[in-house]
Amino acid sequence: LSYLALCVSVITVLFAHDLAVAEPKTKCPSKCDVSKCPSPSCPSGYVPDHCNCCLVCSLGEGASCGRKDDAPCGDGLECKFPAGKRLSKGVCQCKTTHRVCGSDGKTYGNVCKMKAAARKAQQRGLPVITQTQKGPCPAHLNSPRYKFNFIADVVEKIAPAVVHVELFLNHPLFGRHVPLSSGSGFIMTQSGLIVTNAHVVASSAPVTGRQNLRVQLHDGQTYEASIRDIDKKSDIATIKINPKLPVLSLGQSADLRPGEFVVAIGSPFALQNTVTTGIVSTTQRDGKELGIHDSDMDYIQTDATINYGNSGGPLVNLDGEVIGINTLKVTAGISFAIPSDRISKFLDEFNDKEQKGKHQLKQNGCKTQMCETAPSITSLVSFTLISVKQRVVRTNFTQSQAMKTASGEVIASKFHFAS
Repeated sequence: LSYLALCVSVITVLFAHDLAVAEPKTKCPSKCDVSKCPSPSCPSGYVPDHCNCCLVCSLGEGASCGRKDDAPCGDGLECKFPAGKRLSKGVCQCKTTHRVCGSDGKTYGNVCKMKAAARKAQQRGLPVITQTQKGPCPAHLNSPRYKFNFIADVVEKIAPAVVHVELFLNHPLFGRHVPLSSGSGFIMTQSGLIVTNAHVVASSAPVTGRQNLRVQLHDGQTYEASIRDIDKKSDIATIKINPKLPVLSLGQSADLRPGEFVVAIGSPFALQNTVTTGIVSTTQRDGKELGIHDSDMDYIQTDATINYGNSGGPLVNLDGEVIGINTLKVTAGISFAIPSDRISKFLDEFNDKEQKGKHQLKQNGCKTQMCETAPSITSLVSFTLISVKQRVVRTNFTQSQAMKTASGEVIASKFHFAS
């Protein structure tokens, strides 16, 4: 008798559990009155009742499913049946099996378990839990290294779209490539349009032989490039390669504030993907203050480290938006970038010329594919001194800012281009 009573008790409990999850199919009312609907707390989510009037709890992970009166499995779950036993009851199982890390710092067995915990937290008025990554949480989720590594996030976002740019001369006598210039650039369109500095892609000195422009991508692939447009005065140029590529987006430099963190990435001394960081000192440093007498440019000044080869590389904010082109520096810790708003203006003018079918390189820019443009460095003397051409001194420096060495070389100390 006691055994029979125990069986009856178990059946009663199971029946009561089924009723709590999937309500019995009673006759539907002629008019739905939502005020009479229950307000269940359902960690597995909600589904409409059989009358399509009220919301009831869906089945959670591990619950029996697939029978006539069973409710559907919850969000992200599916009803799985034993192999070859479709007519028997199934079990609600998560569609994904990999572990995930939640924003609460806990590792969950799968996405469904995390979503169930998120609903419980929301019902208790706690912060919503979201997935931060596939796989288990790092061992030290709340450590400063994990919480404050925002620079690494920016670099991971922008690095694939930053390129190394090199200008070579095919020497007519020796039959080999002679390097003329080295710098950086960043990809603006998936069709292969790249923005860089004018002085990176064109030699200022007259040379004999055919010049080639070469672009190396983040993954090491190398392509021949051609100049599309160039502006000597602004020191901006666009070049083109053919494959579809990752791109960077232009931000608005007008929104930049002194004190903001910025990231510079490029190929100083041909060391590709070199990353430096800094803060913005000012967003409007007049080029005339730097000794560039005919300048109409207001540069962004930062303390990000810039060296020979950084020219043409992007200066980005912490959202990964390009807010400038790294261009020149006075000394270590005092560097300058062309604002992105000026780049946008240059690109708009180029697009207008293309649409009108009258595209031609600026009169003071290219007369051939490779041309004379802004001053370039022939040798790096130190962080503050560079060797420059006599005509560059006459154009950009006062007599007191330049001097001759014993060998007749002209040294300027006011500023220098990064490449």
